[in-house]
Amino acid sequence: MKKVLLFIAFGLGMVQLSQAQSSEKLGGFGVRGGASLFNFGGDDVSENDYTNRVGFHLGGYTMLFMTDRLALEPGVYYSVKGTQNDDFVDSRAVLNYVDIPVLFRMYPTEGLNLFAGPQISFLAKSKFEGDFFGGTVSYDSDAIKETDFGLVLGVGYNLPKGFNVQASYDYGFTPIFKDSDADVYNRGFKLSAGYTF
Repeated sequence: MKKVLLFIAFGLGMVQLSQAQSSEKLGGFGVRGGASLFNFGGDDVSENDYTNRVGFHLGGYTMLFMTDRLALEPGVYYSVKGTQNDDFVDSRAVLNYVDIPVLFRMYPTEGLNLFAGPQISFLAKSKFEGDFFGGTVSYDSDAIKETDFGLVLGVGYNLPKGFNVQASYDYGFTPIFKDSDADVYNRGFKLSAGYTF
């Protein structure tokens, strides 16, 4: 948990550094959140084993315009990922991360933007759940790696008065299980709405 707090502080420091730039280049600070649809992906995952699990993400970002059509956007988000298994107990993995993406946004037209960039994620909590006899049984797990690296790709649109919407895909590169050679990764979609101050 200390590592998570340290990297949250690091992410907020990046935001402050960006805000210290000249007002001509600063695009603004904002908040963003929405729904997430995550699953396990990789060569060792059968499509019949798991289904998408609905979660959420919420956090903040800042934008630093390098040119009129290219911006750098660091952010810090709390994100709930995982997967679900359609077995007789409806078992599921609930993985909570602090995501720190650094996105490059390109604006081919006014409002419309395409973005991509690396993301490092720090595990805040992991548990496995199942439904037994009308109740939910859950237990914390230490089987998940504490750090996850990935790539974020997406498309967004800036609406009037500071509002924005976007759709993105997180493509994890780091196998998520400790002490395992299984190629299993965090993969999923995010639909977000945000506001830039």
